[in-house]
Amino acid sequence: MTIDIGPIGIWSGIFDAHPTDAVRVACREIEALGYPTLWLPEAVGRDPFVAAAACLAATSELRLATGIANIYARDPMTMVACQRTLAEAFPERFLLGIGVSHHHLVERLRKHDYSKPLSYMRNYLAAMDEAMFAAVGPASDPGRVLAALGPKMLETAATRASGAHPYFTTPAHTAQARSIMGPDALLAPEQMVVVETDPAVARAIARAGMAVYLRAPNYQNALRGLGFDDGDWADPKQASDRLVDAIVAWGTPEEIGARVDEHRAAGADHVCVQVLRADADIPVTEWRQLAPVLVK
Repeated sequence: MTIDIGPIGIWSGIFDAHPTDAVRVACREIEALGYPTLWLPEAVGRDPFVAAAACLAATSELRLATGIANIYARDPMTMVACQRTLAEAFPERFLLGIGVSHHHLVERLRKHDYSKPLSYMRNYLAAMDEAMFAAVGPASDPGRVLAALGPKMLETAATRASGAHPYFTTPAHTAQARSIMGPDALLAPEQMVVVETDPAVARAIARAGMAVYLRAPNYQNALRGLGFDDGDWADPKQASDRLVDAIVAWGTPEEIGARVDEHRAAGADHVCVQVLRADADIPVTEWRQLAPVLVK
């Protein structure tokens, strides 16, 4: 992989709630603050590749990564075309992150078979490797990362891709992932944060941001592997304090920076920071508060 995404990134799922013009302004702010990379998700909103193109065109150095593009949303040849088109148009500024998403988003909404996601991913990667692309492409391979939590997907990320982008996890998982993937694969975990020192307020914001993920079996299984149990999310809107504090770093910028450093000490190459707020505003204020600690 030739693209350098740096040691820190901003992960944002809030942009779909704002007009594209506001997103462009936010991207320029992220770039000006010195964050090297922005991660954009895919769920039921904007197309991540069109959104990435808009963000890349609005900036001059900011790198864009998809965290993640759903492999059930487009066939392997289309995925390769999206990747290479952006990688050629914006050299060394686009990283493709792909994943199997979740049962409810794939089978219920998209009407695809989700019975064997790991096998589907492996076959998909093989088809990507063989896909035809009859246009001018990037000068070198921009790489790809996989959304990965369990051992088999992490191993696939290390052997069939450039690395892994674990989401909704902890430094303990980062250490496990590094052990499974070995020393060379890129490891870029996401870290939720709340810039708030009042424990009750911070945990309330964290719980609201966590609730949707605690309903997903993929994340529940990963959390069980980290020592949590169903009692920690019996009510997804009222996660236990120990789970909240493990998943979401809250407090001062320095306390949040310490959590990011825990990921690095555990083997992360890059940490994607997602700011949670009580409202749907773009968290520019928090990005500014965190930059002096996180951007080094």
